[in-house]
Amino acid sequence: VQLQASGGGLVQAGGSLRLSCAASGRTFSTMAWFRQAPGKEREFVVAIRRSDGATSYADSVRGRFTISRDNAKNTVYLQMNSLKLEDTAVYVCAASERALISSTRRHPSQYDSWGQGTLVTVSS
Repeated sequence: VQLQASGGGLVQAGGSLRLSCAASGRTFSTMAWFRQAPGKEREFVVAIRRSDGATSYADSVRGRFTISRDNAKNTVYLQMNSLKLEDTAVYVCAASERALISSTRRHPSQYDSWGQGTLVTVSS
């Protein structure tokens, strides 16, 4: 089982990036992105349920970030627009075998597999 994240990089504030997370070895029912900034705890960003596309967003990214899925490719995408300095972090993809409901999607303990992370740096 492997989660391969890609798409991170350096971008100016106000710019955009798209992250991808490809899962192999297993089909997951819920996939999510978490992030961890230097000196801070890991925080939930967004999640999507495979079956119906139901999503959950952190308040800090709602309206700027959009998660989508390609079930045929077992891949999720995170389109990040209007990036801010505070979005700088290592973004980590996570996956669960369970079709998580909204009240549980934000909790790291609900996820079975984790990717290696991709660094997003937003500069002024």
